[in-house]
Amino acid sequence: MLKSTVPNLQSLKQSTKHGRVRRLRPSLMAKTAPLKRAIPDPPPPSITAASIVRPVYVGLTASLRKPHESAECQLVALDPTVFHHPIRRDILHLCINHYRDSLRQGSANTKTRGEVRGSGRKIRPQKGSGRARLGDAQSPMLRGGGVAFGPKPRDFSTKLPRKVIQMGMRVALSSKVLEQNLGVMKTMDWPNGKTKYLSQKISSLGLRNTLFITGEDEVPTMLQRAIRNIPLVGVTTSREVNIHELLKWPRVMLDAKAVDFFEQSLGKTYACVDDIPVQEAVSRL
Repeated sequence: MLKSTVPNLQSLKQSTKHGRVRRLRPSLMAKTAPLKRAIPDPPPPSITAASIVRPVYVGLTASLRKPHESAECQLVALDPTVFHHPIRRDILHLCINHYRDSLRQGSANTKTRGEVRGSGRKIRPQKGSGRARLGDAQSPMLRGGGVAFGPKPRDFSTKLPRKVIQMGMRVALSSKVLEQNLGVMKTMDWPNGKTKYLSQKISSLGLRNTLFITGEDEVPTMLQRAIRNIPLVGVTTSREVNIHELLKWPRVMLDAKAVDFFEQSLGKTYACVDDIPVQEAVSRL
């Protein structure tokens, strides 16, 4: 058997001159080395492949400029990390509140008793009248006086992390795909500024109540002139669109450049089964 390294209790006591017993400090006691437990080796790392996601296919819509173009049997492959994101209603709630807070003017203003016009003379003596004590005529208790704790101009805008806003854009686009209310067309060019012909073309395609989003830096001039007088139709760019507009409009129509912009700014790098460019991802059934 192993001998214990802990000293005997009797040896820890020392006698003094007056017969008292003094105990040694614990620091003088012999310390025993703790026993080391054998730590098992970690398991070897498992070889895992990159996650494979399948692209989202959306039917290609005929362009506005080509009335005889048929796109019923054509599909477009979209990035699933952008257009097939899990639906997060809490993220949409945060983004919508963030957008609507930024729209508030915050210009409501009331006057306090120090800002109301009038004299600061005391209305009546403090004592002797038998009535309640009053100060000046600008008291909030009196008619025409100031407002106690009234609103003042302030900024109602709130802050939201950039990644949360990006996730909100993915969720908004994915919700439109899930509802089958998102379409893609090759281009949104329009040759003239006549509203009549564009209105007829939109009606023939069944694109009323639709927001058109182009990937250009600015909306084409002719398209802007022709579409601005058509009711229940809107147009904007991919850089200016926000989550509130995506959710407000019943249907959203993108062009090829807008799809490329969203995939480059919001997409994530994953291995796809069919990695097809957007402009060339038109396949016959």
